[in-house]
This record gives sequence, C-alpha cells and structure tokens, in this order.
Amino acid sequence: MSASWLDGFRDPALAQVQIARLEQLAAELAGLPETADSAGPAESTEMTGLSETAQSAESTKLEPAAQVSAAPRPLRLMEVCGTHTVAIARAGLRSILPANLQLISGPGCPVCVTANADIDRIIALTRIPNLTVLSFGDMIRVPGSSTSLQQRKAEGAAVEVVYSPLDALRLAAEQPERQFVFVGVGFETTTPLIAACIERARAQNLHNFSVLAAHKQVPSALAALACDPQVQLDALILPGHVSTILGLAPYAFVAARYNIPGVVTGFEPIDLLQGLLALLEQLLAMRRDGASAHIGNAYRRAVMDEGNPTARSAIERVFMPADAVWRGLGTIADSGYRLRPEFADFDASCRFELDVEPTVEPRGCQCGEVLRGILPPNRCRLFGRACTPQNPIGPCMVSSEGSCAAYYRYQVED
Repeated sequence: MSASWLDGFRDPALAQVQIARLEQLAAELAGLPETADSAGPAESTEMTGLSETAQSAESTKLEPAAQVSAAPRPLRLMEVCGTHTVAIARAGLRSILPANLQLISGPGCPVCVTANADIDRIIALTRIPNLTVLSFGDMIRVPGSSTSLQQRKAEGAAVEVVYSPLDALRLAAEQPERQFVFVGVGFETTTPLIAACIERARAQNLHNFSVLAAHKQVPSALAALACDPQVQLDALILPGHVSTILGLAPYAFVAARYNIPGVVTGFEPIDLLQGLLALLEQLLAMRRDGASAHIGNAYRRAVMDEGNPTARSAIERVFMPADAVWRGLGTIADSGYRLRPEFADFDASCRFELDVEPTVEPRGCQCGEVLRGILPPNRCRLFGRACTPQNPIGPCMVSSEGSCAAYYRYQVED
C-alpha cells in the first residue's frame, strides 16, 4: 500500500471536518438524559464463559429502567486493540476530544494480557536441556515472577527471537537433534498461521517442533468487560486486525445482550475519527430515539463482514476452546485455545514436564487495572518512575502495543 494512497486517510482538512462533526454530536449527546442501558433485547441470562468478576456483575445487573445515572459522566469508549491505542496516541486524538468523551484502553495487547503464571511456564522451558525457546520479540522482555526470557538468554539459555512461526519450522528441520518450542501468544490474527505451521510440521514429520499455546479469543474478554461495573462501557472501538479473521458476527452478542454499540475501525487518523463518528451516531440514536445497539464496520477496505473463513477453519482444525487466565480479568471460560488431542504430539505442555516456580505478581504494578480500562496508564504509581521502557516492571510498558508504552512514548496526558 503506497504512502500516497494512504495520504487520503491522513488529510488534515478532512480531519477538521470530522472533528467539527464529532463536537456537534458530542454536544447533542450532552444535552440528553444519560442512561446506562436502554430497552434493547437480551440474548439470555446464561453466564457461561464469563470470569468470576463478570458473573458477579451480571448477576447483580439492574433492570434497564433502574439504570439512570444521578450525574452526567463522560461517555467511555474503549479501544480494544493495542494497535489502536498506539495510533490514537501517535495522532494525539485524546487531546482534541470534547470534554464529554473519554477514550479508554482495553485488553488488546496479547503480550500484556498473558498472565504471569503463563510467562513462568514459558521461562520453565528454558531450563530443559537441548531445547530452544522461540518467541516473537515483545515477549522476550516481559518479566515473569523472578526473571525473563531475555535474562535467561543472557545467562546462556537457548532463547531466540523469530519473526514468524515459519522460522521455527525451518530451524527444527535444520537441527533435527534439538527440540524447538514456539511460544504461541496472540489473538485470532496470529493463531491461524500457527495452526497452519502445526499442520505442516505433522506433514513433514518434524518430531522436534512443538508449540506452547497461550492464545486468547477477543470476544470472550468483551463479555467480561461489559459486565464489569467499574469499567462502565458505553461503546467499543473494535479491533481491525482481529476482525479481518472474525468478521462482525462474533461481536453481535455485545450489542444484543448488553446494548453496547461497537464499530470496527482502521488505524489511520481518518479511520479512527470515522469510527468515533459512527459510534456517536449510534449512541445519539439510542438515547434520542430508543434505537438498539448494533455492530458496524468502518474499515471495509480491509474487513469483510464475514471475515476470513479459511483462517477460521485452520484454527478450528488444530485448536479447540479452553479456559484461559487474562492479566487483570482473571479466568474466562473458553477464552483461549489448546491443541486438539490429535495434535498432542506438537503440544509442548504435553511433551515436556515443566518445573514452574511459584507465581509472584510484580510489586506495585497496576497493569491489570490498565488492561480493564479503569486506570489510565499514566496514573499508575510506577509509570515513568520505577517503570519505563528501559526498565519495565509490567508488560504494558514492554510491548510495542502496550498502552503504558504508548502513553510514555507520545507523552499522553489524561
């Protein structure tokens, strides 16, 4: 995609028009009564798949007629995707928003939401003789309970950064006498490629290649956030990359059950502003006309409503849903992936007996609250002091998609 073609999505004149319209819609919303829910349909009262915190919130949820706020508060729009958080910070969008709009960051960074216990499992692999751990770069520097992959590499452990799981297959084929374990961390965007690599490894009889799966499913986390009374979600800026795989249907329950609107957006300033406009238009129709929420697509040049069936099929052939622990959100049923029994030979958790140290959370780190959207990154007590990109305490300051790293790099003020 050429830079000249993208210039249209960075046009300052068009952005000014969008900002003016954004201010107009925000002013109209400010003049309407605020309700936490409207008379939209509810799918069911079943709470399968939610974390314990989310289930508790769901069980005490008030009827829509009773949920009227005593005092106005800013509309809280969550960007679920970490790449959106970075793009918003880089464009300075928070600084130009009307006072009654608030953008909050969510659990959209796969490295950041990986629980400390899972990081400790990955690090435990480095203590197995004749084994090389292969990982994407961001995961290398994330601290576990007592060390990191980077520190283990400095101590002589076999840890290598790869840019694709295909690199892991190549290394395994070149060194059949050595075991290679690829760290499978990511959302639905990276999971299909890892699934395809596992199928290729089986076809090539690569018995020295396996995957330690710590993948996550984005829609499951949205249910937990929608039920969390501290988050107080009004709308969702839905992830562009993940949606190229999922399409729109997996998000429909958020609108149907919780009457929370969502819009898939791209990553350029015009994309982001268009997504915000679409959300405000929905919210205005809901408050003024009693309309129900729905899921929109403001990124049609990349995302088809039906997503990518081929990629989803690859996931389903190799993986099956599994409970997963999310940093900040706790255990969410069926929100992760594990390898199907027929691929157990390529499951590192089955192949190797891991001696995992007791999990200890980083002292003072508030990444969990940041990932839930209840604490802006720059209000963490360690932000910019003990915790910096050069000396990260938590994963949100490590990853290139981490909200703390984005706030630090672009000096975002909340």
